[in-house]
Amino acid sequence: GNRGKGRGRRAGERGEEGEGAGGQEGRSEKDTDSGYEAEDIRVLGGIEHVRLRPAMYIGDTSERGLHHLVEEVVANAIDEALAGRCDTIRVRLHGDGSISVTDNGGGIPVDIHPEIGKPAVEVVMTMLNAGAKFDHKSYKVSAGLHGVGVSCVNALSEWLEVEIWLGGHAYYQRYERGEPKTPGENRGRTDRRGTRVRFRPDRKVFETTKLRWDLIAQRLRELAFLNAGVAITLSDQEQDREQRFFYEGGIREFVEHLNEGKEPLHREVIYIEGETQDVVCEIAFQYNSSYAENIFSFANNINTIEGGTHLTGLRTALTRTFNAYAREQNQL
Repeated sequence: GNRGKGRGRRAGERGEEGEGAGGQEGRSEKDTDSGYEAEDIRVLGGIEHVRLRPAMYIGDTSERGLHHLVEEVVANAIDEALAGRCDTIRVRLHGDGSISVTDNGGGIPVDIHPEIGKPAVEVVMTMLNAGAKFDHKSYKVSAGLHGVGVSCVNALSEWLEVEIWLGGHAYYQRYERGEPKTPGENRGRTDRRGTRVRFRPDRKVFETTKLRWDLIAQRLRELAFLNAGVAITLSDQEQDREQRFFYEGGIREFVEHLNEGKEPLHREVIYIEGETQDVVCEIAFQYNSSYAENIFSFANNINTIEGGTHLTGLRTALTRTFNAYAREQNQL
């Protein structure tokens, strides 16, 4: 704006006194044509940037973004299940507006990180791009945001408490708006294992902090269908209600659920499972007498609502197989 133009003129005047009009010798380091200077550039730490621009990380600060916080913490528990370390997840809405997610997985490590010099749990909770999901040693498959998820939840919460049951001991730490408020503490012996994360979304960030039972229940039911044999329980302290989602049949039961009230053309749900080049694929389908197609596709537990090569591949293979069979049977 005008400030930039003014600085440009002054620089030119000084240049005339030194090396001639526009000369560089007389130009101050601060005087640039960009309209701002080096001292104007802010360097934000990870947590500070999440609080300043939350929509970059969770989509928005409306009801949808609020529920995305819950989904990120649940995703970490689901990742434990995918790694074969967890079969029970409990989600609870508390009377104070907070929500907790408890799993019986391996527990977040609490030992000191060799490079950063802080407990690993504090690194995971306070630093972006920190996690065990960048290689394939700890987690072969991950539904989380690869080191961004829980640290964003922490940054956008009034407070967050993490309890870890690991190696026969119980550990605890509290954070407020992303910053550690207590040192990690060992609270004694325990036979439990796993992690509990409890947090209250920040009213300074979100348009509403009222969590909706139906939205959370819908996603938890979906995750239970997608992860056969994992029991997921949702409870509400104020309403004194509880709902349990557990499907031994996985996506086969998902298809049966989708076909409720319809007339199936074949009694058994067709189910296919295979693995090629470390990619595991599950397919379940059942035709019914209606003409409307109802198809859902997922990748690493994420609903791919716009499809993708996995869905295109399925459609192409089905069409090719049906056409080949029809030609062999002279039914075309």
